Amino acid sequence: MSDLIRVVDLEIWAHLGVPEEERAQPQRLLVTLEMEVDHFSRAAATDNIALSVNYFDVVERVKSVATLRPRKLLETLVEELAGELLEVFLIHRIRLEVKKFILPSTRYVAVEIVRQKSS
Repeated sequence: MSDLIRVVDLEIWAHLGVPEEERAQPQRLLVTLEMEVDHFSRAAATDNIALSVNYFDVVERVKSVATLRPRKLLETLVEELAGELLEVFLIHRIRLEVKKFILPSTRYVAVEIVRQKSS
């Protein structure tokens, strides 16, 4: 059994894009995370954040990874984020969507992946 922590439309800024001109300035991205974790009953019973996932720390890690270096592909950023979060936090499975606002005449372009912790 697992429970879900959701962070919706976290605003981050990253140097991203295939053309060098696009990567020159940081651009606004929105990140949505759905993190499956062990059930909340132990954390809730003890009121102890150490038995859950501290979503403030998750958000700070996302910001840190996103600003670490420029990337050409949104796909690269999404894979790196998922790998880092699964490695560092007590997350069993993650769904990660990142929205990018670059194409004219579109609301946004998004990349979404689902990954789970290796056994």
